Amino acid sequence: MEYTNAALTYQTVAEADVDTRATFLKRTYLHLLGAIGAFTAIEVYFFTSPVGAKLVQGLLSLPWLAILGGFILVAWLASHVAHVARSKPVQYLALAAFVVAEAIIFLPLLTYAAVAGKGLIESAAWVTIAGFIALTAIVFYTRKDFSFLRGILLWGGIVALGAIVASVIFNFELGVFFSIAMIAYAGGAIL
Repeated sequence: MEYTNAALTYQTVAEADVDTRATFLKRTYLHLLGAIGAFTAIEVYFFTSPVGAKLVQGLLSLPWLAILGGFILVAWLASHVAHVARSKPVQYLALAAFVVAEAIIFLPLLTYAAVAGKGLIESAAWVTIAGFIALTAIVFYTRKDFSFLRGILLWGGIVALGAIVASVIFNFELGVFFSIAMIAYAGGAIL
């Protein structure tokens, strides 16, 4: 399927040849790796500076649903800018803004994890790295188009948000299985 906009024609990557898709995936994963590296560097800065403590105090004064709403809003805005902007610097600026905003939003959660258990963040980081490597291997090995997951992920996201809101309103914990389901959901979103 081709899309036309003001004399420009776009072809989706899914319809491109295998080499073009492989090049696209390599570039995408390099950008993702760069964003993860920047996110990590920002979090390290926050944890080693007084700025992080002030941000945590401010964010913890907000309800968790507001923080979750901020996460969703920032993701939507960054995605929207990345899709409509034709300038690469503007797209990179949107990515940078997204990474900084996500680092701020994740700060209270990571602070809680650091206080809750020694080595918890490091363990989670290693599991995340293993998952990232496994998902990357799946993409590069199969060279498949996983866009068919879109509808499933949209529905799964709505169900997850409903469960989160219900847990806040009715004061119950979602537990380990919900966490595992969210990890599977994130993996599907990456694919």
